[in-house]
Order: sequence, then structure tokens, then C-alpha cells
Amino acid sequence: MKRGALLPTLALLIVTASWGSTFPLTKDLVTRVPVADYLSVRFVVAGVVLCAIAPGAVRRLPRPLLLQSVLLGVVYGLGQIVQTVGLQHTSATVSGFLTGLYVVLTPVLAWLILRQWIGTVTWIAVALAAVGLGVLSLNGFSIGFGEGLTVLSAVLYALHIVGLGRWSEPEHAIGVSAVQLVVIGLLCLACAVPGGVTLPSRGVDWAALIYMAIVAGLIGMLGQTWAQAHLPATRAAIIMSMEPVFAAIFGVGFGGDSVTLRMGIGCVIVLVAMLLAEMGPRQHPEVEQPHLAV
Repeated sequence: MKRGALLPTLALLIVTASWGSTFPLTKDLVTRVPVADYLSVRFVVAGVVLCAIAPGAVRRLPRPLLLQSVLLGVVYGLGQIVQTVGLQHTSATVSGFLTGLYVVLTPVLAWLILRQWIGTVTWIAVALAAVGLGVLSLNGFSIGFGEGLTVLSAVLYALHIVGLGRWSEPEHAIGVSAVQLVVIGLLCLACAVPGGVTLPSRGVDWAALIYMAIVAGLIGMLGQTWAQAHLPATRAAIIMSMEPVFAAIFGVGFGGDSVTLRMGIGCVIVLVAMLLAEMGPRQHPEVEQPHLAV
């Protein structure tokens, strides 16, 4: 791994670990708070806090980057909504696998949209990551309405990864993150408002929600935005495929899940895929990271 890519890779791994830590918390919280309400409060809180901490960051965004940030927020927010609706019509394990297909879709979209060359080693890593996700998540599934929506959410997440990798700039990471969080929160809020927004009624639930808003939401989005200003989209997607691995670790440590051979095999396969992507040959940076303007 090149020295310049080490810090962004570690940052993205830490972000992915924070996302994985939310699984047992979310699984418990949504038994008392509707999913759309939980998502809207989580992202609105994250966006408001980041804007309050760095009020000038959004104002300093160049107009094209501001519009791009809004678009990225819309794409990610729609992904959250579509995934949530799909989850109501399929199992959590199938949803986790199909959502994780963004690992495969990201290099495909990068090639279709940007004509970005993807090397053989990277394709092998992508395939391994998909297999690992399948081993971790699947125990048989059928294709239906919920599965179709979940695949659509994977496409949206892949588009977000590709767009963020091309538009994010290190010096504007805070402003881009703030805009995305606010837009995501408003989209989720629009889905929650018709039925009335249900807020947590217990202190422990608020503590979990604030943790997910600040650590997995605010810091997570900021870390992803900054890291993807330095990493190709496909490499970022493969690193983020570690999310179910971290989810399994936190599920065992804090959620009461049992360790299984299948879980271990799946985690190892995903880890090998990530290491293969990081150790593989690199193109010239200008070829890996072309800037995309609108």
C-alpha cells in the first residue's frame, strides 16, 4: 500500500467499524421507534450539529460543489429510504447481502460512467468480497418485490460512492458532509412526517440515537467524504465491504449472537478481498481519480 493511501484507508476502516457497531443498537431501537423516524432524527441531528460546529464550511463551498453535495445527499437518502422499504418485504440477512452488492456495482458504474479502467486484481477482490458477503448473509432467498427494491438501493449506494470519490475535495470535506447529512435527514423526515414522528421515550434510547447520529452519522460521513477524496471508488467500496464483518463482531460481543463457522469463513473471505485490493498494483493517480464535473 502506498504511504499516501494508508491514512485514508485506516480512516475508512474506522468509519466502517462505526457503521458495523450500529447494527445491534439499531436492531433494538427500531422495536420502539419506527425506522423512518429513527433515520430522520439521526441524520437531522448529525447535520445540525456539524453545521453548528463549522457554520462557515457550507458557505465556503463553491457553487458547483454545493450542488454536487446536494445531489449526493439525495442519492444516499433515496438509498436509505428504498432499502428501508425493501427491508419490510424481505429478511434482514438477504437485505444485508443484496445491499452489499454495491461492492460489485461500484466498479461497473465507474467503468460505465467514467470509463475508469479496473484491473484484474481488483475484479478478483470484488468477486471475493461478493462471495464473502454471501457466506456471511445468505441462507437461501427468493427474488421478489423487497429484493428488487434492495438491489435498487445497492445501485444508489454505488452511485453515491462513485460520485463522492470524484467530487469530494479534502479541503471541503466538512461542508460536503454537512450538506449531505442535512439533505439525507430532510428526505427521511419527509417519509416520517405523514405518520407523525415518534421520538425515543427512554434515556438509553436517546443515548444510542445520539451515538449513531454523531459517531456513525456525523463522523462517519465526514470520514468517508475525506477518505474518498484520496481513494478510488472501487477500493473504497471493497474496504466498506468490511461493514458486515464488523457488524458480526459487534453482534457477538454486544448483541448476544453466536460465533459460527460460516461467520468465520465469510469474515476471512471479505478480509482477504480487502487486503488483495490494497496490495494489488496501482494505476497512476490521475487515471484512478479523474474529476467529474456537472
